[in-house]
Amino acid sequence: MDLQTLLFMFFGGLGIFLFGIKSMGDGLQKVAGDRMRDILDRFTSNPIMGVLAGIVVTILLQTSTGTTVLTIGLVNAGFMNLQQAIGVIMGANIGTTVTAFIIGIKISAYSLPIIAVGVFLLFFFKNKKVNNYGQVIFGFGALFYGLNLMGDGMKPLRELQAFTDFTISMSDNPILGVVIGTVFTVAVQSSSASIGLLQQLYAQGAMDLTAALPVLFGDNIGTTITAVLAAMGASIAAKRAALTHVIFNIIGTIIVLSILPLYMRFVAFIKDALELNPEMTIAFAHGIFNVSNTLIQLPFVAVLALIVTKLIPGQDSAVEYKAKHLDERFIQQSSSIALGQAEKEVLRMGELAEKGLQEAALYLKTNQKKHGEMIPQFEDAINNLDRKITEYLVQISASSLSEFDSKKHSMLMNTVRDLERIGDHMENLMELVDYQISNKVKLSDEAMEDLDEMFILTISTIQQAVKALENGDTEEAEAVVKKEEAIDKMERKLRKQHIVRLNNGECTGSAGIVFVDIVSNLERIGDHAVNIAEAVIGEEDW
Repeated sequence: MDLQTLLFMFFGGLGIFLFGIKSMGDGLQKVAGDRMRDILDRFTSNPIMGVLAGIVVTILLQTSTGTTVLTIGLVNAGFMNLQQAIGVIMGANIGTTVTAFIIGIKISAYSLPIIAVGVFLLFFFKNKKVNNYGQVIFGFGALFYGLNLMGDGMKPLRELQAFTDFTISMSDNPILGVVIGTVFTVAVQSSSASIGLLQQLYAQGAMDLTAALPVLFGDNIGTTITAVLAAMGASIAAKRAALTHVIFNIIGTIIVLSILPLYMRFVAFIKDALELNPEMTIAFAHGIFNVSNTLIQLPFVAVLALIVTKLIPGQDSAVEYKAKHLDERFIQQSSSIALGQAEKEVLRMGELAEKGLQEAALYLKTNQKKHGEMIPQFEDAINNLDRKITEYLVQISASSLSEFDSKKHSMLMNTVRDLERIGDHMENLMELVDYQISNKVKLSDEAMEDLDEMFILTISTIQQAVKALENGDTEEAEAVVKKEEAIDKMERKLRKQHIVRLNNGECTGSAGIVFVDIVSNLERIGDHAVNIAEAVIGEEDW
């Protein structure tokens, strides 16, 4: 075969392999009901549970990078603390070894029939569940077919003297192997692909175990880079989680390199004892490395957390998604106390709505990305609290309530709905500013001043409504009603002024659409604030 054919086979095979892994992971995710985030959120109460959750999610996603990025998202969102995240990251490292074991099964000869079965299930059935299984089977076959092509493209390497000399250099200098493994994994953005390639090289006899193992350790370090990229621009806690992944794999590599001859003899012993094929030998070496690394470092999760906290100092600014006050034990003890706890959580929800609206105002004024990125976090947090508080209130309603508690229960349910709608309008405002930035829509200075004035009035109305709810203050609540009337008058005035600017040619049609939609969303936020205030006024009549 000429060089062009070899390169086409190698890179084509790599592409099919990566597509196969993605297809299989996406299919598994759909089959599993897309519950990965819930698994990570619910089953990470301690580092050991985190490890188990990390293993399960990584097997379902077929990518440790995907699990780590998901974990970083949850840390960034305040769903998970750093120590829980470290456990998940350790589990992800173990879960990713499953792909290497799958490759070790050696069913490449059947890859094309497997692809045919997957395509048949994808295209000849209208049932979504069958389609999802078809996607998994197709990805499984494509993985092996791509691997086979890669292997065929690399066969001549074992006869190439330059490559033989290179692998001898890696055998003599394990650090070189680690660097090569790291660089290649960073390049292809998949440790599964680089380990699959390593399995093929070892199976072809182009590389011995002494050279292959350091490359394997480098593959583990390289896979952390995607997590680092995902954490850029995220919260301090998310950056710490990404750095933990890097430190965890580097420490593991240092430990194993220090006892490399012993580790190599152990892998060779396992190979002979279990009569493993070359691909499965690499899979076992990978599995032993990651399981051992996790067992060694798991007792030191708190130390790892302390190290990254020192390396990345500062106060974390992540929005806290999780409910703080909704303890189900209160429901059994006293429905009145439980309602009090629910009210505290509703007040937190109100604070999040207020802060999110402040970020929207800053995003419009400065067009800075950091403000735009905060708004979805506040919206997600509000939506999460909406679900949790509603579920809690539904549980409370199952017990017998006094007339007073029944009215309070109804008031809290309505308030939660209003705050959730404020969150939706907040997201609408963000999307309008995104549209303005991406389409280079210029608002006149006068329009910006008008919007700034309306934002200030609307934010102060929400603040006052939340304060009235917190203190049961009817005077504050009545002030909110008056402010809402002022917001309505301002909306009508600003619409008229906008029409004047439009007629005078001071404002473009696109700018006018953005301006009017922002004003409309702020007016509706005012309506929801007054609903909260009226509930407080009604509370006095109970």
